[in-house]
Amino acid sequence: MEIPQVAPQLKKRRASDLPPVRHTVSLVVPAHNEARNIPWVFEQIPRCVDEVLLVDGSSSDATVRMAALCLPTVRIVQQQGPGKGNALRTGFLAAAGDYVVMMDADGSMWPGEIPHYLHFLEHGFDFVKGSRFVAGGGSLDLTRFRSLGNHLLLAVVNRLYDASLTDLCYGFCAFRRSLLDELDLSAPGFEIEAEMIAHALRSGLRVAEVPSLELPRRNGRSHLHAVSDGRRVLRTLVAERPRARLTAAPAVAGWK
Repeated sequence: MEIPQVAPQLKKRRASDLPPVRHTVSLVVPAHNEARNIPWVFEQIPRCVDEVLLVDGSSSDATVRMAALCLPTVRIVQQQGPGKGNALRTGFLAAAGDYVVMMDADGSMWPGEIPHYLHFLEHGFDFVKGSRFVAGGGSLDLTRFRSLGNHLLLAVVNRLYDASLTDLCYGFCAFRRSLLDELDLSAPGFEIEAEMIAHALRSGLRVAEVPSLELPRRNGRSHLHAVSDGRRVLRTLVAERPRARLTAAPAVAGWK
């Protein structure tokens, strides 16, 4: 007796079974005379990055040519004014990805860590910053003087913004590009890194820290000036604190 063949029934899919949305990722790399460091940095960029924007600060060496040679798809953007803050804001505005990652071009940050940042963005956080002072993080380049300054400024931001961060002056960060207007960035120099964190905390964005290992600059000299840049960071933190904005609002509106 022949057994009739029964067509297998198709399983019904739940809405939650749908594949996750693939978010695009832009990597913004400000650079000024970093031709010798670009090859190592670009070689380490993971495949999850959809576009790389090199924001050139009028380099006098072969930074732009080296970037195009190492990564033909790189987008070269010329910053319109001086300072790291200007470079980053230029890159953020030009970025097309859903997520924006920022990192330095000197080889002190390993691009292989980028997926860790994206993991937190994919799981509901708005702004993700690297920390050298949580388990799994560290620094092979931080001097005692810079470490002291960072901890003092960290104490200020935690007190003024009711936060519990473990690191401040470290520019390896990622955020949702849709929140760029809320970050409301205007700082021209290195203090933009503190401004981003201050505005993220002040706006109530969901902030996460991920462990990051800071490596020594591979070639050349740092553009950071610890004392003067530290003062600008402190002024930014104090000026942007939530109560300062609340008390300034009536004056702007003309109230007494």
